[in-house]
Amino acid sequence: MAAIHKIGEDFFEDSFSLIALHTSLEDYALGYALNKSLKVNFRRTRKDFEIKPSVSFHIFEWRDEVNDSHWSLIANNSVKLVYTSGRDLFGDEPTFAKNYLLPEYKEVDFFIKIEQDYLDGTHLIVKQLLGMPEILTAYRIDVENLKSKNNLIF
Repeated sequence: MAAIHKIGEDFFEDSFSLIALHTSLEDYALGYALNKSLKVNFRRTRKDFEIKPSVSFHIFEWRDEVNDSHWSLIANNSVKLVYTSGRDLFGDEPTFAKNYLLPEYKEVDFFIKIEQDYLDGTHLIVKQLLGMPEILTAYRIDVENLKSKNNLIF
């Protein structure tokens, strides 16, 4: 008789940390400031991260070969220009639809996702981020309690 092996749900769980950033900078300026201050090398990806065909988010990535980690800087909001046709006063005016990567954190501007086997140094990264004049505030988010955790699979 052959043995039956079952794979648990937590087998596929990626181990990553998530850091929230509040800033008034644009994504390219934030990437530059992080590269300069943290000594990282974020680069804009060729393609944006798409949740739906009409909703995409700018993403910057860096592969840390020394520590065997993968960093992603991703915008939390996406603004899409939508044209509506109607017969009211503002019928032909364009409107904007705003979507969020993590809707439960609408006030956050950007996230840094760090994928790594050993996640013990994120408090030092947050401390460095708080020392940057471009960053208003930064804090670590508990990934286990996120409702929209599946949006972080990229």
